[in-house]
Amino acid sequence: MTVARPWNCLWMLAICGCAALSCTPTKPAEAPEVPWQDWTAAERRVILSLSPAPALAADPSNRLADDPRAAMLGLQLFFDKRLSGNGQVACATCHQPERWFSDGKVVAQGVATGRRNTPTLLDTHALPFLFADGRKDSLWSQALGPLEDPGEHGTDRLAVTLHIASTYRPAYEALFPALPPAAALQQLGAHARPDPLHSDQPHHQAWQALSPQQQQLINAVFANVGKLLAAYVRQLRSQPADFDRYVSALRDGRPDADQLLSLPARRGLRAFIGPAGCVNCHNGPGLTDKSFHNLGLPQASSLAPWEPGRSLGASQVLLDPFRCGSEHSDTKDCPELTYLRPEFEDFVGAFKTPSLRNVAQTAPYMHTGQLASLAEVLVFYRTLPVPPLPGHRDGTLRPLDTRVEDRDLEAFLRALTGGLPDRRWLEPVTAP
Repeated sequence: MTVARPWNCLWMLAICGCAALSCTPTKPAEAPEVPWQDWTAAERRVILSLSPAPALAADPSNRLADDPRAAMLGLQLFFDKRLSGNGQVACATCHQPERWFSDGKVVAQGVATGRRNTPTLLDTHALPFLFADGRKDSLWSQALGPLEDPGEHGTDRLAVTLHIASTYRPAYEALFPALPPAAALQQLGAHARPDPLHSDQPHHQAWQALSPQQQQLINAVFANVGKLLAAYVRQLRSQPADFDRYVSALRDGRPDADQLLSLPARRGLRAFIGPAGCVNCHNGPGLTDKSFHNLGLPQASSLAPWEPGRSLGASQVLLDPFRCGSEHSDTKDCPELTYLRPEFEDFVGAFKTPSLRNVAQTAPYMHTGQLASLAEVLVFYRTLPVPPLPGHRDGTLRPLDTRVEDRDLEAFLRALTGGLPDRRWLEPVTAP
């Protein structure tokens, strides 16, 4: 098999977009059927490597990652709106189960309007870095960012600590060291968090007034809240899609395999692993290379004149007090950080390759949500309309091969939709 050039990867369906682009369908063309017997040996190897969905990845930095008690407490926290500055925003506000844990909005809407599109949480257990710029390196560390983000939950780590102590103390203390008595916690105040870039803010000043021991206690509880949320999010895994059922039949050599995937979707699959080159970046069971690329996408009005992307995210994760290897991490062995170099030239303006699993359910697309449909995403890859700012477009990216039919690729992408996780993880349980 001739390996397709990686020009046309549909990577970054959550990265950036161009609302001004119109969606012009390509001219229909006759295409031969693709019965299972006709896949070449090389094609079969690639196809089989894409399914089933990723197996649950270990997280040594969180000793409670797979503790069912932690997952159940994390479920309660995930739906708890009291973990926000206005009492109206929970994790589930933006990561809505019925929308495959996204929200259908251009950018997230928490206590204020956010700056980026809400990504799905499905299969995030398999990702070494989180957020579009990779500024977090674990699910538990990632969960802490939105809590203190002024546009998302808009709360602070002291308020979170006090809420855990007053509302979840017995369940928390069953998993972690006992909390101080309520009277001792009341002496800490109501709100405090470090914010050195805004040293005049009351919450930062309140944080500075705390003793090192008090700060350490609050940080420990805050980190543990992240670990509880992560234990829950690890339950959110993609369920089998039509594509997975097709691959299973293909793997078993079943003659009825073609009945499990439509003809357009099979043609789209052949394009995906062949002339479209998508598989070069959307590969493996998660349909992502877990890497970062600069596509030269149009600038979004919700962002600064330009975003540094991975180059800034790599710097932030290395400085993060809640990163792997920190005092709050349950392991010091952190290979993903060992050779991370923020100054790498290709990191400038690069963003994470998202998974394509369930992608038809998580519109709009790109990390600013500016492409409303899969069809608009394909238009972008056909035209590559603007030069990148900042950095440079991935050198291998070229307009989508003219042999590829948009309708076939879209049919294949829609065949990647699986069912939602077990119902017990989709609804809030009665909170204390």
